[in-house]
Amino acid sequence: METKRYTVEQIEQAAADLKAGELISFPTETVYGLGADATNPEAVKKVYAAKGRPSDNPLIVHVASVATVEHYAAGVSDRFKQLVDAFWPGSLTIILPLKHAALDSVVTGGLKTAAFRMPNNAVTLDLIKAAGVPLVGPSANTSGKPSPTTADHVLHDLNGKIAGVIDDGPTGVGLESTVIDLSVATPAILRPGVVTQEAIERVIGPIMTNHHKVGAAETPKAPGMKYKHYAPNARVYIVPTPDEFPAAVKWASQQNVPFGVMAVDTVLGQLSDVRFKDQFSLGDSVVTASQHLFEGLRYFDLNPEVKIILVQGFAEEGVGLAYMNRLEKSAGQQYFTSK
Repeated sequence: METKRYTVEQIEQAAADLKAGELISFPTETVYGLGADATNPEAVKKVYAAKGRPSDNPLIVHVASVATVEHYAAGVSDRFKQLVDAFWPGSLTIILPLKHAALDSVVTGGLKTAAFRMPNNAVTLDLIKAAGVPLVGPSANTSGKPSPTTADHVLHDLNGKIAGVIDDGPTGVGLESTVIDLSVATPAILRPGVVTQEAIERVIGPIMTNHHKVGAAETPKAPGMKYKHYAPNARVYIVPTPDEFPAAVKWASQQNVPFGVMAVDTVLGQLSDVRFKDQFSLGDSVVTASQHLFEGLRYFDLNPEVKIILVQGFAEEGVGLAYMNRLEKSAGQQYFTSK
């Protein structure tokens, strides 16, 4: 199969492929998604096959209208409407109970709930409208690898496995959406993102933060809760603070393998006299670091000589909570320690 690279002017052609049961990767403000007709179980099965994704890992349903959510969900609450008014279109995914058999179990992972999101990307909203159906849209990468933030990242993993990708340039946010569960009595964040707990609580009041992994026998309600995620080929070590980078670099240089560094510009500037294989700038703050984390991990995947990557950590607050959630999964919880 030849994977086509669609321009943003070719939405109708991409929508026709989707209606025919094919897979099309689409841009969002967070990461690139792998789209299939959410009402076509056979098309959705192709998503799992293309990604190598476990079948009990539920998919987020992308919509272009609140009316679509109301068609599938078993009643929407005032909290839902408040969150939609505040954050849609945007980087917030909302889990709701479903009407009986409203969506096939291949979409929901066998659960009686589904996750919905309206992405803040005009191209993809037009694509959903042109296709006339909601789209499942997990990240368009091989399962377990860093999420894609450009069309080139998508093609690196899925070229020849999907019908096409709509190239809308780099994504802006760079981390997947926050996931909040409204199917329970007290809403709970299952995956942190740039829409923070504090921002949500200003809209609907107190919520729980419960973004932990689930057990081996459990079905996760949201992506990223159970399986290994975001891992490049090289081993990733988190360097907790800028002060620890000199010791971390010294340690890495003693491992006798090429290594790289991902950090903000001030840290990289302090290491300018240190010889290492390569470096990637995370900008100047935790915000820019979040935007470029996956891009950096992908950068080193394209440089297979690098066997170790030292990545700057940040405090787990605000956007830093989402950044560290992804980085810890990428590193398998491995931290550099000089002790």
